[in-house]
Amino acid sequence: MSVTERDPALVDADTSGFAAPELLEPREVPLGGPRAMRVQRTLPQRARSLIGAWCFVDHYGPDDLSERGGMRVPGHPHTGLATVTWLFEGEVEHRDTTGASAIVRPGEVNLMTAGNGVAHSEFSVEGTTVVHGAQLWFALPAADTDGPRRFEHAVPEMRAVAGAEVRVFVGDWLGSTGAPHAPTPLMGAEVRLPPGLRWEAAVDPGHEVGVLVDLGEVEVEGLHATRSRLVALAPGRSSLVIEAGPQGARVIVLTGEPFPDPITMWWNFVGRGHDDIVRARADWQAQVEQQRSTGRADGRFGPHPDAWEDVLPAPELPTVRLKPRLRR
Repeated sequence: MSVTERDPALVDADTSGFAAPELLEPREVPLGGPRAMRVQRTLPQRARSLIGAWCFVDHYGPDDLSERGGMRVPGHPHTGLATVTWLFEGEVEHRDTTGASAIVRPGEVNLMTAGNGVAHSEFSVEGTTVVHGAQLWFALPAADTDGPRRFEHAVPEMRAVAGAEVRVFVGDWLGSTGAPHAPTPLMGAEVRLPPGLRWEAAVDPGHEVGVLVDLGEVEVEGLHATRSRLVALAPGRSSLVIEAGPQGARVIVLTGEPFPDPITMWWNFVGRGHDDIVRARADWQAQVEQQRSTGRADGRFGPHPDAWEDVLPAPELPTVRLKPRLRR
């Protein structure tokens, strides 16, 4: 998924932690024109940019495609990050410049690693009536930012754990291993909780933890969270306790070792500073011009799929130099 805002927020992040639990409120972002699907974005924001390496959290749906246009995100680039697509309802077609073409369905995971550069598109599959899911990014460690692009697809197993249903789609947790490769210590999982359950699960005390609510309501360390809210917890706990409301709940749990490097995020790029972003934008714009003049393109972000008729141009850079800043 792309950041399709005309003026994307400037988000320069360091990796300082937080002692107290935080409830992060989402902001609504349209993915295109008047009938575009709208997403609820909790990361990044000026109050906080990272949970471990997780640097982008979009929650969307259930979105009735008879009222909205669904997911229609043309080819767009990424650097220095990996994207994770996780659906609860509907089907989405993914194409990218690794040569991959795949349909992702509920209970399946797409993980695309950008390395030095990748581009991809995402469109609701014809016949899909509802789209509902989450799009997540995590920042790559410095050793992997110039690495190769990669695409992986997997079907995680569901495990019953202390009365809840758990699907780990990235990383390792509670005896399950997410199949896709993650080059940094982190974990992502869907957890379904029956009504009223007080659920406790071990977590790595060195990891930051995030709990994103999809359905229902929960209590996490005294914080009440409803749909699309994200509870962020600092390292230092050996267990996570989630209390489900009277209707039960479905959440995504994200954990990760505090990210060791300052990063700069702008539009769809993650870099280590302003100059990285400037180069990435220029390299992508060169491919945009190739696509529009010849109908095909290749370069840093890889060869465009034949099915792409157009791609998203990058917005203009701000007139100020992007600089790292404190999270608060």
